[in-house]
Amino acid sequence: MALAAGVNARHEAEPQGLKPTAEIRSGAARLEVVPFPKPAVGLFAKPTAWHRAAANFSVKAALSSVFLALFTVPFAAAAATGNGDRVAVPLSDPARPAFVKAHLLNGSIVVKGYEGKEVVVEARARAGEDSDRESAGGMHRIPINSTGLEVEEENNRVNVGAASTQRAIDLTISVPVHTSLSLHTVNDGDISVSNVDGELDVNDVNGSVTLTGVSGTAVAHALNGKVLVTFNRINATKPMAFSSLNGDIDVTFPADLKANLIISSDRGDVFSDFDVAMAARAPQQVAQDGRGSDGSYHVKIDKTVRGTINGGGPEIQFRNFNGNIYIRKAGVKAQ
Repeated sequence: MALAAGVNARHEAEPQGLKPTAEIRSGAARLEVVPFPKPAVGLFAKPTAWHRAAANFSVKAALSSVFLALFTVPFAAAAATGNGDRVAVPLSDPARPAFVKAHLLNGSIVVKGYEGKEVVVEARARAGEDSDRESAGGMHRIPINSTGLEVEEENNRVNVGAASTQRAIDLTISVPVHTSLSLHTVNDGDISVSNVDGELDVNDVNGSVTLTGVSGTAVAHALNGKVLVTFNRINATKPMAFSSLNGDIDVTFPADLKANLIISSDRGDVFSDFDVAMAARAPQQVAQDGRGSDGSYHVKIDKTVRGTINGGGPEIQFRNFNGNIYIRKAGVKAQ
């Protein structure tokens, strides 16, 4: 007898504005078993042991082929998605700008603006350095690939988190272009944002911050990494700030920028191809007199320098300790 099984599976995940990510097909599984002789009639009508064994084999083979045909494709689909999780969240009012908050303890965050109406979150658990290690007795390590992804939306505010404190989780988030962001991470990852227009609050303790082709306003801090920002357009009514302890700060603004600059750098230099008019006033002094209560008299002189670009505008702060500060004008080629 012959048994043939064919299964085709197609996985489609296509939010508005995104293309399908995978298509999986599995061909037919075919098994052929040679029929066994029919038992004789009369005195020898009862099947022999050989007949019973052949019958058992044919039934088991048929069941095995069905099992393989049914379960091979689902397992293949799971392998195609790897150890990642994916959630598409519709906004309460797609006509209004969104706000997305994503805070991690360990891992990286990548945010990309796109012409869509959903917030699409993909999370992937990062393999450890000893992922190929074998334990005692030759046993293989069983990977833990769960991300514990959590996403909540209410009134166009989307909160993204991962219930993992020891394992690094890498997030990739696709958002509508007009979205404000609050992105924080501590260890084992950088933060990257591109093609987003809104108010951006970005903080990375042990990684770098990169904002590419963004518009609106930004407050960007990288304690132990660099800050690299390129603006397409800025909001001319709101202040901004960029800071780092142990990395360079490099920000490119539109050529028509109007701003009041406040700059502080302990062990680095400051460069700009804008015409910066430095303030001529004396440094500010702050005095604290505590002698009336058996205290001391303390005077502190502000170490920041101040200047204006194109006559002045909203306040933009640059603060650094170990690194340089670059304030660039868009369209000016490096010498």
